[in-house]
Amino acid sequence: MYDQFKAIIFDMDGTLVDSGKLHENAWSQTLNHYGIPIDSALMHSLAGVPTKETVLFLANHFKMTLSVSADEVNDYKESIVKETLHIYVKPTKLAEFAKENSGKRPMAIGTGAYTEEAKAVLAACGLTELIDHVVGADQVNNPKPAPDTFLRCAELMQTAPEDCIVFEDAQAGIKAAKDAGMFCVDVHESLNIVNDYFLS
Repeated sequence: MYDQFKAIIFDMDGTLVDSGKLHENAWSQTLNHYGIPIDSALMHSLAGVPTKETVLFLANHFKMTLSVSADEVNDYKESIVKETLHIYVKPTKLAEFAKENSGKRPMAIGTGAYTEEAKAVLAACGLTELIDHVVGADQVNNPKPAPDTFLRCAELMQTAPEDCIVFEDAQAGIKAAKDAGMFCVDVHESLNIVNDYFLS
């Protein structure tokens, strides 16, 4: 399957890991705590965008002046994610593809989550040993939808971008992969993997 590619990159949330309800719960609690309105369709459209950027976007969208920094909102959400991680996350069917390729081709995670959280999620799902590199939003200057995350994955795997295949579920990530010059598989369309995240 996709044997012509030398290296594999997975988005994490909604792609390799079913974590939609983890983040929906954490966001719902966080937005309620800080008095930010919850618009399910808008939140779903922001899947893959890092937490701080999402907070700033929401504040601008709802014309709000936040009384706290985006960093504080991020830390609040992250604490809920950590507390509830074990309840919500599980691997998707792409985990079988990852297992089949383990040791045969280098594999990386390129995620809009922060690295520490991503590693905790992978560990909770028993996927840590399969992945050679984890690139979180905190490792690049411009996270998704910019191509930097996936280009960093290719660099760590010592593979040219055009020799990488990316599995993604979110529009921000699909744009990032294409702008990085990589072949991208939309897991929702091709593999029927649905990110159950703010689906109204």
